[in-house]
Amino acid sequence: MAGWKSAVSKTRILWKRDGCYILMHRRVNHWLSWSVFLIVTSWGSGVQGVTTVTSPPEEEKAYPMGVGQAAVLGVVEGLTEYLPVSSTGHLLVTQKLLGMGNSNSNSPRERESVKAAADAYAICIQAGAILAVLGLYGRRFKQMLRGVAGRDPAGLKMAINMAAGFLPAAVIGLLLEAQIKEHLFGVWPVVWAWFVGGIGILALDWWKGRHPERPRNIKPLEELTWKMALVIGLAQCVAMWPGVSRSLVTIMGGIMVGLTLLAAVEFSFLLGVVTLTAAASYDAIRFGSIMLESFDAEPLVVGLVFAFLSAVVAVKCMVNYLSRHGLGVFGYYRVAVAFLVAVCYAANLI
Repeated sequence: MAGWKSAVSKTRILWKRDGCYILMHRRVNHWLSWSVFLIVTSWGSGVQGVTTVTSPPEEEKAYPMGVGQAAVLGVVEGLTEYLPVSSTGHLLVTQKLLGMGNSNSNSPRERESVKAAADAYAICIQAGAILAVLGLYGRRFKQMLRGVAGRDPAGLKMAINMAAGFLPAAVIGLLLEAQIKEHLFGVWPVVWAWFVGGIGILALDWWKGRHPERPRNIKPLEELTWKMALVIGLAQCVAMWPGVSRSLVTIMGGIMVGLTLLAAVEFSFLLGVVTLTAAASYDAIRFGSIMLESFDAEPLVVGLVFAFLSAVVAVKCMVNYLSRHGLGVFGYYRVAVAFLVAVCYAANLI
């Protein structure tokens, strides 16, 4: 009983809405405190820069991103990264609405550089969402580390599954990166991916409703094999098309190989940390200098913090919702947002 009281004392209910509780351990509260400190410091430094008249003017950025824009992108990234709605698609449309990636320069090379910096920024702020899952599922990652060290057979099995799930995306991503960014990073490809993915979710929901007598998806995450993880990894490659949603295809891949819905969701979260870390690191190394030349460092920090905070909320709420409902609501959302964005883009409102 004393241990239970101690555990409860370390947990706080931050928010409750529609039966969705956001429970935070003191360690996460510590992260939130540091996040708020970073935000205040960032804004404070911006104000200080305005009021100090003796400092020499800084070199004008190719596209000065504001703290507000960075916060919006961070919230969009965090809320959509682990939901089956496509964070990349939402970020591309949000960038269009905010006018990011546009340069007034007459130089095609400079315009291309600013566009590359904006695309890289959208990928690098995924680090905030990565930290959220690392905090919420730290037990799993510690188990995998013990497994790699030879102290936990179950953890070693999970680490092997992670590697098998990540391998297809690593290979295909490196081979087709240029073609993907050239042909698929646009509004219309995203709209079509949203629509088709939404129809796919609704079709799956309808099929499950018509065949309730066939409960094939009964395997917990501990029964996942490396071959099943490889199938999920191949499905993840489809999400290289912006708008498809990495979470959607990995969750559906998990269901296809026989995992329960919650087990498929958890594996999707864990695999996402590996995949997103690799993608964010790769773009940070390649385009880090371009980002800092085009944007200030301050918006990058603010975007990361807001991505972390919103991802914590999104992950907790999604797990709570899916424990009682299915994926159907996300199908309706995808179809609706595809229709809305298509109409606005066709009318030159975006």
